[in-house]
Amino acid sequence: MTTFLPLNDHKMTKHSIEKMSISPKTSIFVQFTNFFKETLMPKPPLLHPILKLIEQGEHQQQDFKFAVNDAKKIARTLSAFANTDGGKLLIGVKDNGAVAGVRSDEEYHMIESAAQLYCKPEIAFSAKKHIVNSKIVLEIDIAASNRKPHLAPDENDLMRAYIRYKDENKVAHIVHFKAMTAAQKEHSVQIHFSEAEKFLLEYLETHPNITHKKYSKYAGISHQKATEILSDLLNLNLIRISYAENPPVFQLY
Repeated sequence: MTTFLPLNDHKMTKHSIEKMSISPKTSIFVQFTNFFKETLMPKPPLLHPILKLIEQGEHQQQDFKFAVNDAKKIARTLSAFANTDGGKLLIGVKDNGAVAGVRSDEEYHMIESAAQLYCKPEIAFSAKKHIVNSKIVLEIDIAASNRKPHLAPDENDLMRAYIRYKDENKVAHIVHFKAMTAAQKEHSVQIHFSEAEKFLLEYLETHPNITHKKYSKYAGISHQKATEILSDLLNLNLIRISYAENPPVFQLY
């Protein structure tokens, strides 16, 4: 068994000497090269936290924005995050994940205007600046709100509540909106299980889902009554709403 002598500029330990031990069947050069790579070569730099986030892509709790130049439009994203599970906005990142960087502090002021002037009620957020590949990326964090629903103007300036589904912002269904509004009132939900409620729960035991319109029709009740019942059952966590289909459908929880 042959071993190398310690290198002058490298502190040797018993463990490292043992690692350099060479069997007669193995090339001395190969052993030395492997030892050099493992102990002396610099390790690759850690991936920047923002690049790790970008690797995830856009999803229910993350959105990329190349730039922010419309406070009303960005208010819809803030509303959607606050009304759902919260999320992050990475500004200065293209849809394909390429880092473009922000141009100035104007983007921050746009977010501030969107949150304070165009979201009702106002939405709180936090902001951090990151230097990524010599470019500035603005990270905006929005928490899931306990003051929902938050409204934002649509393309016609009508105030609507938005929710986040996968990587999209969607207008909240009227039943979902009513449920969020009712949840803010300081009273417990009490419901009398009439034939209409029993019909819904029994129907969903044998069918995957039902729409608002079909429930009203099949149960023989008004649209308004169907809205009230579905809203109450949502807040009781007996059913849930799914935006996977259009129009949204209701399923057993």
